[in-house]
Amino acid sequence: MSVAASEQQASEQSGLRLVTPTCEKGIGKVILAPDSKDLIAGVRIHPYPVWPDDRGYFLEIARMGQGLPAAFPKDTTQVSAALSYPGTIKAFHFHRHQTDCWVPLEGMLQVVLVDLRTESPTFGARNTLYLGTLRRWQLLVPPGIAHGYKVIGTSPATLIYLTDRFYDPQDEGRIPYDDPQIQYDWETQHK
Repeated sequence: MSVAASEQQASEQSGLRLVTPTCEKGIGKVILAPDSKDLIAGVRIHPYPVWPDDRGYFLEIARMGQGLPAAFPKDTTQVSAALSYPGTIKAFHFHRHQTDCWVPLEGMLQVVLVDLRTESPTFGARNTLYLGTLRRWQLLVPPGIAHGYKVIGTSPATLIYLTDRFYDPQDEGRIPYDDPQIQYDWETQHK
């Protein structure tokens, strides 16, 4: 059985039917506003405030029961962090049950989302978002959305993320960053 077929079978057992779509080469729709009509169904964005002063800055990652992670259960929510160096690509992975709430803290990320849910009105859609120091948005990624990022710019990037359940390797699926069906163009877009 192929990797794609085994992923599909495992996903169907969890109630989601997930398939890697065949996409045209490119970066999909670039999302420039939290309320963009091109946003993949179920994905949500919320700007987060930063309060700078002469000593540095303060920001809240999340208040449980409020904002994007409002529905995350208090007893199984996990908070994690990842630091990645410039040029690093971490893609793609997806979850069958887990919802992620990303809060890019430092540096800049080129975030990529791909809708794998065959029952979704946006099945096969790709979104690109530029998040981090220059665009402070929280990003909610529901189950069935392949996601990943590339660190852009010259400094490392730090990503804080909350999940609505503890990490379970059985819940996670992986797709290579250079998957020939997704055909995401990771190169700098010279326009």
